[in-house]
Amino acid sequence: MVALKDITVKIPHGALVAIVGPNGAGKSTLFKALVGLLPIQSGMIRIHGQPLGQHKNCVAYIPQREELDWHFPVTVKDVVMMSRYGELGWFAAPKRYDQNIVDENLEKMGIAALRNHRLDELSGGQQQRVFLARALSQEPHILLMDEPFSGVDAATQEITLGIFELLHERKVTTLVSTHDLNMATSKFELILLLNKEVIAFGKPTEVFTHQSVQAAFGDHLLYLDGGILVEECCPPVEKEKKP
Repeated sequence: MVALKDITVKIPHGALVAIVGPNGAGKSTLFKALVGLLPIQSGMIRIHGQPLGQHKNCVAYIPQREELDWHFPVTVKDVVMMSRYGELGWFAAPKRYDQNIVDENLEKMGIAALRNHRLDELSGGQQQRVFLARALSQEPHILLMDEPFSGVDAATQEITLGIFELLHERKVTTLVSTHDLNMATSKFELILLLNKEVIAFGKPTEVFTHQSVQAAFGDHLLYLDGGILVEECCPPVEKEKKP
C-alpha cells in the first residue's frame, strides 16, 4: 500500500511550516521519509540541493511521544547530550563547548533543575521539553516535530511556540505536524495540507479554503465564529509534575 503519492513540494529556507491533515493522512510517514527512516519507491528527496544523507547531522527529528521509550534508564542531561555525538563521535568525551550548548538549551526550555532526573520521572510536557532541548543542541538546519502539542500542558505549548519563533529568526527551517487548524493559521507562515497527497500548499489564507479543507478532512469539521474545529480524538493534556 502506498502511504503517500505525488508529493512535490519545495520548502523555502528558514520557513515555518505546519503540516496539517487528518489521522492517517501520512504526516508521520512524510517526516520519517525525510530523515531516511522509511524508503521511498520513486522520486527523490533533496536537502540544500543534495540527495538525502549527504548532510551530516543537518536534520533534527522529534517523533510523536508514543513512539519513544520513556522507561529507558537515562537522565535528562544524558538525553540532551546525545545530540552532540553526531559531531563528536560515540567514543569521544564531550568538550566544554558541548557542555555549554546542552546547559544553554536546558535553561532555555526551563528544565535545568531536572537535568539529573530520569525520563520516566517527568510529566508529558517536561518530556517534550527534553526532546526539544535535544533537538536544539544538535544545532540543526532543519527541525521536524510530529504532533508536539498533543497531550502537553499550556506552558509547554507556549515555550514550544516561542522556540519556533526563535528558530524562524535564525533561519532554521521548521516543519511541524498538527491537527489544530486555528493554531496553524495564527502561528505558521506556510501550510502543507495533506491527505495521502498534497491538497494545498501556501499561506494559510490560500490553503484554508472551504474546498481544500473539505477535501482533506471530509465531514470531520465544525465551523465556529470563523474558526475551524477538527473533530478528531487527541490524547488528554497532562498536568505538570513538580520537580
